[in-house]
Amino acid sequence: MNTREILVIVDLEATCCDAGSFPREEMEILETGAVAVERSSAEVRSTFQSFVRPVRHPKLTEFCMTLTTITQADVDNADTFPEVCERLSGWLAQFESHVFCSWGDYDRKQVDQDCRFHGVQRPLSSRHRNLKREFSEAMNSKKRFGVGSALRRLGLEFEGTAHRGIDDAINIGRIYAAALARLD
Repeated sequence: MNTREILVIVDLEATCCDAGSFPREEMEILETGAVAVERSSAEVRSTFQSFVRPVRHPKLTEFCMTLTTITQADVDNADTFPEVCERLSGWLAQFESHVFCSWGDYDRKQVDQDCRFHGVQRPLSSRHRNLKREFSEAMNSKKRFGVGSALRRLGLEFEGTAHRGIDDAINIGRIYAAALARLD
């Protein structure tokens, strides 16, 4: 085991609707939040956050803005997905190696979908850990916990705003430190 290994915990927010106004395959990343955690100590080394300007469905739905608290102005003034990928790659370059982690498989699939659509290489490691599944296994439960319910199970409060990429990533890092790091 590489004790200096970095876990890059990523949480994404994406365009969404509740009225079926566009298919799930056309969802696009609106925010990338990432926390670099040193595997051996569970210490946060660095964070990355960026809004992303969507191109398929550039006007956010009311549902999406209410759910995420991301505004139209946030994304209208943001970089495109390829530009954010380039900045994320630059941020990741400070680490010798990393493992891409997320709460479930949604974030991994959404990154891959957006990379294919924009014709860019995935900036994150091909090694992926599903911390949601690992948490359920660590709790000896078949239940798949949401971030909030996992925190409550550990006696922790959610910090920040739910459904914001950076806040969710930070809270997933707290779950890792409290429940999963000792198992690594």
